[in-house]
This record gives sequence, structure tokens and C-alpha cells, in this order.
Amino acid sequence: MKYIGLDLGTSSLKAIVIDETQCVLGEHTEPLSVERRHDGWSEQDPASWCTAAVTALMALSAKVDCSDVTGMGLSGHMHGATLIGADDMPLRPCMLWNDTRSHQQAAAMDNDPVFRTATGNIVFPGFTAPKVDWVRENEPKIFDKIAKVLLPKDYLRLFLTGEHVSEMSDAAGTAWLDTGARDWSDELLSKCHLTREHMPALVEGSAASGTLRADLADKLGLPQMTVAGGAGDNAAAAIGAGVVRDGTAFLSLGTSGVLFAANDAYRPDPATAVHTFCHAVPDTWHQMGVILAATDALEWLSRLTGQSAAALTSDLGDLQVPSKTLFLPYLGGERTPHNDAQIRGQFLHLDHATDARAATRAVLEGVSYAFADCQQALGATGTQISDALALGGGSKSDYWLSLLATTLNIPLNVPEAGDFGAALGAARLGMMATGADAAVATLPPIAKTIEPQRNLSDAFAAAHTTYQSAYAALKDL
Repeated sequence: MKYIGLDLGTSSLKAIVIDETQCVLGEHTEPLSVERRHDGWSEQDPASWCTAAVTALMALSAKVDCSDVTGMGLSGHMHGATLIGADDMPLRPCMLWNDTRSHQQAAAMDNDPVFRTATGNIVFPGFTAPKVDWVRENEPKIFDKIAKVLLPKDYLRLFLTGEHVSEMSDAAGTAWLDTGARDWSDELLSKCHLTREHMPALVEGSAASGTLRADLADKLGLPQMTVAGGAGDNAAAAIGAGVVRDGTAFLSLGTSGVLFAANDAYRPDPATAVHTFCHAVPDTWHQMGVILAATDALEWLSRLTGQSAAALTSDLGDLQVPSKTLFLPYLGGERTPHNDAQIRGQFLHLDHATDARAATRAVLEGVSYAFADCQQALGATGTQISDALALGGGSKSDYWLSLLATTLNIPLNVPEAGDFGAALGAARLGMMATGADAAVATLPPIAKTIEPQRNLSDAFAAAHTTYQSAYAALKDL
């Protein structure tokens, strides 16, 4: 038997097919674009997700015999507000996770203690609920037509199965879920002028949510397979990497940055700005520190200098004492631990000698200090991380991993060559939904471990303190 995983990312949709041993037999990626019509806005056309999925699945079945695929899992970027009418068509472009226009609505919700009590989280501007409230206040005619509010991967599910269904890990990022009870909160929905009828049904990520539509299966040349609940992108990445047991963790260097730890109990602490969400398997939760610009900060520097990210990082040499140039990576606001949609990035201590190489070092260091902020916030909740898997595109840089390991003072474990990301996690959940054993708590084989450079740990700890002081000064401006 075979299983498909679809991962709806911000910049691309990825499809993979695995066999019963979880070996990846084939994959295909389709690019997606983001529209930024105004400062703080970030939107996508939901129809583009469906087109990309069809193209990717057809390409996948052209590479691999998919006649015996029995299960599919979905993962996707979280927090998006996909508003659909009674005809199941989108009423407007989807407002994405990094759309921060609803900061005023988020602040108003967060001032109501019921939200933190029920959800276990600060109401961040990137979450779904304040976005929908922004629509209510600014686009009331659209708000009045809302039949369902779906998260991005769940709109893709609607296209694939015809079902309005979500699952707990993604729903926990809306600010409408009672995270401890793993169910929608009627009280929170009513505060947003919505009811349970506006919400999709909920299943666990490893449970069946529907089957592939017969007409679509015929078009794609695929069996009418079971479609699992799936997971939000970070929970799916954790399933793909085996980060399920309490205390296991990963650090993801993607467009955004995530420090993720699995928990065997629900232990929220909203004041830390740590995300406390349901995991994709029953009776399990997870915590995340999230920074909004990780490799995105390096890509920003690439655009600024006209040099590729690879060129900027190619000749940094061995890890040295921290750069005197300081970079605060708040290009579009920040989540953990600051919960500040309005703050913006800053370069400090520039001089005539500052060149692209020095600026690159400063950017990589600034992102690493932001991760250290997340580590401190997680520690304040009682979650201690002794080591972590290193995932994401940025993990290909040994220099950056050495910098992060030294700054965080923990070993970082790099998996052997292979895909241990969200698409694999989605496929594993697809396996589970059919009753197959996906062994989701098994960590991958490790290719190498990047140890902290203890002789530099004190220097980077001091630089992190300077970074925090620079944030405080910037905040006071």
C-alpha cells in the first residue's frame, strides 16, 4: 500500500508518496505566490491551492504507480482566514499567517481574559479570529455572507472531499478553540459574532475526515482514498520527524523560525507568548516559540545586496566571537516573546568597515538571538529542551547551526538525508487514518550532531543580553 502527503506551504505546495516502510517514492512541488497589497497585508487566492494540488497529484501519479494508494494526509500553513459562502466559494482572498493588519482587533480580544483562559494563548494578530473580526469591521457585506470559516489546508480538504472538517492542531491557532478540551468554544465564537455552525467539524489529525471525491479521483487517476484530518504545518513536521513524546523537540529554520517541544499534558502559560496547541495525535499537546523572520531575514538581505543567500553565507569561515554589528530581525513584527505586530527591524553599530559579509553574520546572529528569546520563554513554562532536531532550509548551513547550538547551548541533531518535514508527517497521518501503524514517535536516524562551542558560549550569552537591551530601547522609541 502507498500513502500521499500534501503540504500546503506559503510559497509552494508539496506532494509526496510513501510506501508501507515510509520510504519516499516520489515528490512534486508547485510554486505559489503571495500578494501584499498594503503594508502588513499578506494574502493568497484559495483557488491557486486547488490548482496546485491537482497539478502536483497528476505529476506524482505520472512518476509513481499510485493505483494502490489508500490514504492521504494534509498539512498547511496555519492561522489563515479562508471565508466561504453558502456555495462553498471563497468570498475574498485568504488572509495568511503573516498578515498583521488585525493587530487592533487582536489586542481587544486579548484584553478579554476569557480568550487566554480558554485557548491557553495570547491572541496574536496573525491568528484567525482577529482577522475575521477585521473583516466584520471593515468589510461587513462580506462578513454577513460567511457560511464557513476554514483554515487553508481545510479549504483544500473541502475541494478534495466535499467535507467541512478541521482537526485540533490547526484549530488551536484560531483563538476559538478550547485547547484543553480539544473543542470549539461557543463562548469565544459568540464574542466574535459567530456560532459553531460557522466552524468545520473537528477530528483528530490521525482520524479519517472523508474520502477523495469520485469525480476528482477519476480525473486524477487515483483511488477514492481516505483523507486524514492532518495537521497544521508545525505539528505535521513534528509527526514527520517523530517529535511526539514529551520532551522531544525540533528547531525549524524556515521562512519563519520555530522552536517546538512535544508535551504529554496541557500546560499553557499565555504570558510568555509561547504557543500552546493540540498536537496531531490524541491526548498530546505541544508548545512553540515562533519568530516571524528566520531565513526570510536572510532573503531580505539577499534582495538588499543583490547577492544570493548562498553567496552571502559561502565564506563565513569558522564561528567567531559575536559581530559588533547587531541586527534585530523584526521585519514584520514579532511573536514570541514580544507579541508585537508593529515593531520593525533594525541594524545597529554600523561603520565604514561594515560590508555584506559582516551584515550577513549580524543577520544570522540576530535570528539566533531571537531563537534564544524563544528558548527562555519556553523555559518559563517549565519546558526544558536538552537537544533538538534541526529542520528546514536554513539547517543546510553548518555555520548557522553551530551559531544556534552555541547561542542556545544545546546540541542540534541533523537527520540523515531524507524528507522529515510536514509532507511526510501528513503522509504518516494518512497511514494512521487507514489503520496502518506509522510509528509516529520514532525519531529519524541522525547524520551528525552539531555541539555548542563552549569556549564561545559566554560571549554569545552576553551578546544575547545586548540584543535584548536593544529591543527594549527600540520598544521605547
